[in-house]
Amino acid sequence: MKGAALPHPISVATAIRCSAPPERVWNALVFYEQIDRRPPWPLRVLLPVPVRADGARSAEGDETRCVYENGYLVKRMIRVLPPRRCEFDVIEQELGMPGEIRLAGGGYALNALPDGTTRIELETRYFAFRRPRVLWRPIETALCHAFHRHILDAIRRGAGPAGATTRGSRPRLPARVAPSSER
Repeated sequence: MKGAALPHPISVATAIRCSAPPERVWNALVFYEQIDRRPPWPLRVLLPVPVRADGARSAEGDETRCVYENGYLVKRMIRVLPPRRCEFDVIEQELGMPGEIRLAGGGYALNALPDGTTRIELETRYFAFRRPRVLWRPIETALCHAFHRHILDAIRRGAGPAGATTRGSRPRLPARVAPSSER
């Protein structure tokens, strides 16, 4: 798709509530490539298999090379506001996937709630080229939410023993899906 104008990126966001305060959640933020637990089967089958992430990601301009079994991508931090917001752009992508999907970026938003918990929202932005869109959009959205839940669950675990929600429940806040231009 080189040389062609890209459409507006699609944005998919998923949010959960974590009983830890934002500062502790911030310290537990991870990228997909850093999670030590095996992804659920749909992610293992449909997404590139992550190996590791190398590089700084604590300040604007930092770049992280995320390595996969069949390729890599590079994320550049564009906004880092501890303990509230962390955003990145994908500036290189060589994942061995045909041109149907191109990652654009993503980020985390942490919001302290009155009860001392934290609302964590994870957003992924991407360009999609598979047609017909009426068929592929719901599949991409479902896959993105599964991807987000895997990452958000790792963050919740990393926030510590008190990072789990109370009484073993896992309340989820509504997910949001919208083209970036509508936000």
